[in-house]
Amino acid sequence: MIAKVKNMINAHILGVEKMGTAKYCIVGGGPAGLSMARSLKARGIPFDVIERHKDVGGIWDMENPGSPMYASAHFISSKYLSNYADFPMPEEYPDYPSNQQILAYHRSFAKEFGLYEHIQFQTAVKSITQSGEKWEVTLSTGEKRIYEGVICASGITWSPNRPKLEGEENFKGKIIHSVSYKDSESFKDKRVLVVGAGNSGCDIACDAAFASQKAFISVRRGYHFIPKHILGQPADVFGDGAHWIPNWFSQLILGFVLRILVGDLRKVGLPKPDHKLFETHPIINDQLIHYLRHGDIIAKPDIQKLEENEVVFKDGTREKIDLIVLATGYHWAIPYMDTKYFEWKNGRPELYLTLFNRKYKNLFALGYMETDGGAYKMFDEMANLIASYIDAKRKQDPSSQKFDQLIEKDFPLLNGGIKYLNTGRHSVYVNQVAYKQYRSKVQKKMGWPEIKSGQFQRSKIGSV
Repeated sequence: MIAKVKNMINAHILGVEKMGTAKYCIVGGGPAGLSMARSLKARGIPFDVIERHKDVGGIWDMENPGSPMYASAHFISSKYLSNYADFPMPEEYPDYPSNQQILAYHRSFAKEFGLYEHIQFQTAVKSITQSGEKWEVTLSTGEKRIYEGVICASGITWSPNRPKLEGEENFKGKIIHSVSYKDSESFKDKRVLVVGAGNSGCDIACDAAFASQKAFISVRRGYHFIPKHILGQPADVFGDGAHWIPNWFSQLILGFVLRILVGDLRKVGLPKPDHKLFETHPIINDQLIHYLRHGDIIAKPDIQKLEENEVVFKDGTREKIDLIVLATGYHWAIPYMDTKYFEWKNGRPELYLTLFNRKYKNLFALGYMETDGGAYKMFDEMANLIASYIDAKRKQDPSSQKFDQLIEKDFPLLNGGIKYLNTGRHSVYVNQVAYKQYRSKVQKKMGWPEIKSGQFQRSKIGSV
């Protein structure tokens, strides 16, 4: 009798394992992690989310240690094209919400879909190592857990790229990376130089324009600037209606429109772009050009060296500077996993469709890419693809084996015919339209459904 009971228990355990009820681990409770959590929950796939901070929101929470957020930061994409599926941003939000509004949006999202109950807060992932065919996750509490699979969703802006400037050891001013910048109060009575003209660098320079004694921005190369509104519409909404137009034609026509709307920026000291529109990430900013035209910010070329109280630029000019803010970006990292688990190229993980590890079929990464459109809609679609694959694996559906072959052998170009600059950043840069078309084609071949309106209604998502 006892032996019969044991056999029944063992058979039940084996059945459970075949159905794949073993849990998945999502690392990070930021935007990508929340999207992934909702997709797994909707399919009844058990999971835990491990989040080192006290609440969800990732970089959008300024209280989150290491967050690059600053008081004046706003969404670069508009609220209309950057929301999660079945969860539009509040109607009262402006076209480009503030960082606090975006943080509130993420927390409302997590509450609406019952995600909080799956998240372990104030717990960091110390390491993840392979354990047989599964993964051993060691937590900051000292606890070790075995998971069926791991989805890394911890983000790409946590390891500042801090270049060394010639002569900085003799410089008497202060040098900080933009990750340490929080508000314009730190600029009071100072001559401020912002290095870098990415979207954050432009924002911070604009803060310095009105808060500092004198503001400068050092720009190494020319960029295309796109106004936040074109003909009264948010820029991404304006462009969204023209996705049927070939990218080369969009480059030509929109480039012409921008020359009319923005003008020749060499007149305000910025270098002429050395690339076509969309061949690198454009700058979505109106204010910088306004301040440049009014003399509240002075554009300078790349830095040659620092002296005691001055910065010498490559054109031979020099300026007395009290504070240098390095808006020089971030190194991408997955610090809790040995580099052997991912293939890194140009500082970026090489993944199938930027999601699937080609060597380990139960190791994924969500959010390790850059694109020319709103990220959150893409996160939902990407999370749906990962969840479809996991579900097929659990059910031993033949489509999972077909997809395994794609993971190993398929290397699609996802640039939409645009020749991105040959930089590390652009090695995983995808054109949103090209990506969506290819992903959709693959899903259709596998028989995996696209996201449909209404599928994420709260009543349709049970507890896991």
